[in-house]
Amino acid sequence: MIRPGAGRAIKTVGVCGAGGTMGAGIAIVAARAGFDVARQDLSAAALERSLRDTAGFFGKSVERGKMSAEARDATMARITDTVALDGLAGCDLVIEAVFEELSVKQALLRALHPVLAEHAIIASNTSTLSITEIASGCGREDRVVGMHFCLPAQLMKLIEMSPGVNTSDAAFQAAWDWTVAAGQQPVRTQDKPGFILNALLVPFNNDAIRLVEAGVAAPADVDRAVKAGLGYKMGPLELIDLIGLDTQVRLSEAFYPVTLDPRAAAPPLLRRMVAAGRLGRKSGRGFFDYGKPGMYGA
Repeated sequence: MIRPGAGRAIKTVGVCGAGGTMGAGIAIVAARAGFDVARQDLSAAALERSLRDTAGFFGKSVERGKMSAEARDATMARITDTVALDGLAGCDLVIEAVFEELSVKQALLRALHPVLAEHAIIASNTSTLSITEIASGCGREDRVVGMHFCLPAQLMKLIEMSPGVNTSDAAFQAAWDWTVAAGQQPVRTQDKPGFILNALLVPFNNDAIRLVEAGVAAPADVDRAVKAGLGYKMGPLELIDLIGLDTQVRLSEAFYPVTLDPRAAAPPLLRRMVAAGRLGRKSGRGFFDYGKPGMYGA
């Protein structure tokens, strides 16, 4: 059993923002590892859509021989959905994966505090914001931890683990142990903008967009060069389509003010594509055409 700071076992994991690509992926990780999962989102339609995509993901796992039909059914049975925060009351660990905006995350943590049991830990999946600032004023600053999953969470093993200034050693260790129990690979980072990955990726991905914007190369050729020349498994524009072009805008808007790195500023082409509804895989079209919308490009 994994134990949070107050000595209670982590059995049930809540995921806020589970209607989105990242939240749904985190829920898959937890359910697949044998934990009961309460998925929460303000949109019932988004939850229904992501649950269908989750069932499709596990269905493909069965087809490929990575999971038995019985294991799939048992995993899906561990998942429950709710639009109300009260539905997370029984959770020992809640992972938030909502919009990358400080005020939104702070408001969520303040709302979660009276709902959750005293022992419960809250983890933020933020990729650019300060864990200390997110936790500020929430009422349980000592039980808030940074837990940044990589996209797609259900396929990528790395989790960047970051304590805030007030995070207790016990809460951080419990969260760390949970990531290991869930089959992930944690690395410890300091509470710094972008942590490790996004300090590198946000500017790099924007640079790739600027290459297209300047007419240097087509998206497919940019990605082909990066994969062949740098050994990346996925090109930067393909990755942006996966995370969502609107998410790349929010990452840039969160990262630029705290770094003042001009490479972190969202390129005009990116903003125009978002305005046109070309958000990537989830809308069916971004830098590439996917034919139909889908969380996992199915």
